[in-house]
Amino acid sequence: MRNNDIDDFDDDFDDDDEDTQKGKFLTFLIGNEVYGIGIQFVTEIIGILPIAEIPEMPDYIRGIINLRGKIIPVMDVRLRFKKSFQEYDGKTCIVVIDIQENQVGLIVDSVAEVINIADENIVNPPASSTGFTNKYINGIGKVGNEVKLLLDCEMLLAQEELESISSINNIEL
Repeated sequence: MRNNDIDDFDDDFDDDDEDTQKGKFLTFLIGNEVYGIGIQFVTEIIGILPIAEIPEMPDYIRGIINLRGKIIPVMDVRLRFKKSFQEYDGKTCIVVIDIQENQVGLIVDSVAEVINIADENIVNPPASSTGFTNKYINGIGKVGNEVKLLLDCEMLLAQEELESISSINNIEL
């Protein structure tokens, strides 16, 4: 993704009016799967920056980045979903989101688009016969003949991980 493409996506996040953000999702790819997150969680999309590793963190927490003087932890969504690691390339992006007033960078294979999905086109994820549901999936959006797996951003990190991130987010350079 070229930097000016990222700037085009950023234009979609400038309006803070909650009504205009309802039903809008940023979609991105992890492998062949298309995921979406509510636009209200997204603060910006950036290319890959140098990542400083932090010892004794889960493998999916790749480390921290310095984003204009603010230290932000980054999570590889591919690893969080127990998929194999893939080298970062020119399409790999970091989607910076706010979770409970903490900024986290989500490393994704590539960003697709911002789409509207009406409430009537979103269904609950199916539960298995054992009652198991995927805690990361908040809903399934139907868009034409495609489905988008809609993530629950607040479930991507456990409460203790959010507390650790909160202390990282308070560091400014």
